[in-house]
Amino acid sequence: MEKLTPSEEEAMLVIWSKQGGFVKDILEGLSGEKPPYTTLASTVKNLEKKGFVKAVKYANAFRYEPIIAQENYKREHVGNVVSGYFKNSYKELVSFFAQEEKITPDDLQEILNMIQNGKS
Repeated sequence: MEKLTPSEEEAMLVIWSKQGGFVKDILEGLSGEKPPYTTLASTVKNLEKKGFVKAVKYANAFRYEPIIAQENYKREHVGNVVSGYFKNSYKELVSFFAQEEKITPDDLQEILNMIQNGKS
């Protein structure tokens, strides 16, 4: 699965959260400074070419629906980050965040409880 650009990821996050939408819907769902409509339309077309969304025609407009599930994308790309930056070790990943103080002892305890109870 191809890695998305930051603007493609941002658009996909909106598409995933809304289970699809027209370009105007996606534009409304973006946070921060919004790109021009035509720029976003090009980004969504690129997502279609990459196989992340499919276009469903409604009258004169297309509604874009996700083909790739967000969980599948996360699973693959988090795995790539772990293998590329943390020697394929999730322990190294968690250790990194602990050292950077991005994860609290309470967070770690909650993760440990999830692992021990087999729940996510």
